[in-house]
Amino acid sequence: MPFVKTSLALGLSVSTALAAVAVHPAFATAGQTAPASTARLLGTVTAVNSDTITIKSDAGVVSTITVSDATRIVRTEPGQRDLSSATPIHVQDLAIGDRVLVRATPVPAANTYTAQAVIAMKKSDIAQRQQQEREDWQKRGVGGIVKSVDTAGGTIVVASGPRTIMIHTTPKTIIRQYAPDSVKFDDAKVSTLDQIKPGDQLRARGDRNADGAEVNADEIVAGSFRNIAATIASVNPAGQTLTVTDLATKKHVVIRVTPDSQLHRLAPEMAQAIAGRLKTAGTPAGEQPVAAGARPPAENGGGMGAGRRGGDLSQMLQRAPSVQLTDLHPGDAVMIVATEGASDAATAITLLAGVEPMLQASTKASQSLFSSSWSLGGGGDAAAASQQ
Repeated sequence: MPFVKTSLALGLSVSTALAAVAVHPAFATAGQTAPASTARLLGTVTAVNSDTITIKSDAGVVSTITVSDATRIVRTEPGQRDLSSATPIHVQDLAIGDRVLVRATPVPAANTYTAQAVIAMKKSDIAQRQQQEREDWQKRGVGGIVKSVDTAGGTIVVASGPRTIMIHTTPKTIIRQYAPDSVKFDDAKVSTLDQIKPGDQLRARGDRNADGAEVNADEIVAGSFRNIAATIASVNPAGQTLTVTDLATKKHVVIRVTPDSQLHRLAPEMAQAIAGRLKTAGTPAGEQPVAAGARPPAENGGGMGAGRRGGDLSQMLQRAPSVQLTDLHPGDAVMIVATEGASDAATAITLLAGVEPMLQASTKASQSLFSSSWSLGGGGDAAAASQQ
């Protein structure tokens, strides 16, 4: 995803798209649910033989599936919601890396099945779709902290740095909610507007009005996460954790770092430039801090504030160098977006070091700016948004 390893919020996920077309008669009888003896398996193809395919689920479970002449196998394109345009194929047309949804009958051997029907998406089609959606999220995506939700009117007001944005939804708007203990978009569930609460972090993709103050959302991703400004007390590379002192509570919090966690460090001149903006009184609404050397919106593909001075902090963060846990040291100031976790422990989604000047300028404003500009989601199959 760009700032994250794979795209944070990429339209319909491959998993969601495959699930959507699964209502076709090949997978279910109208008005009925599949019998208990029928399994639905979603995963990535890891091997193809003359009459078997091997797939690996997102959870890492490997299954062997036997196909026969009676098995219906079709290929559809990412984003399709039904099988009206699907193309019949043969098992030999499947390739390693393709995503498949299989309706199958279990056999006595563990993780072994006989396929009734298979829906497939080509690996190359998925990659192309993901790239298009990454670019669209960069161009038409906005983010912020939810201030209010009007379920009757279908609107959400978010704070993004010094400005507010009104997000309009329709019955066609895709809304997804992050799990409280996961950094992966794959774990986000289809949700509804009334599940979004003030304080949630939110990203939306859609068309903006002329001044960028309103967005007609095609898709929304929201979640309740912790926003921590802290200094590092200790680092444990072997345990992949660091202990920080929360500047707000003065208490220690153990932060777990996973392969999906994003660790970045701002260059000193960038941090100083942002701090200077935070100190400046009367910054016009709609402007975001600009770091020294940051490319203008026309160069970075747009983003929030495109066409105006400033641009989206997330564009700056995309260019901030990645760091490892071993690059962090006691005494370093950091800002962290983390899962809710326990009061004394959480999992890092995004960690930004090199923020001393920003916190000295305004801890509250720095946190607000950072948390409204991070890219929701995690690595792994989140690119298939999957984030995925």
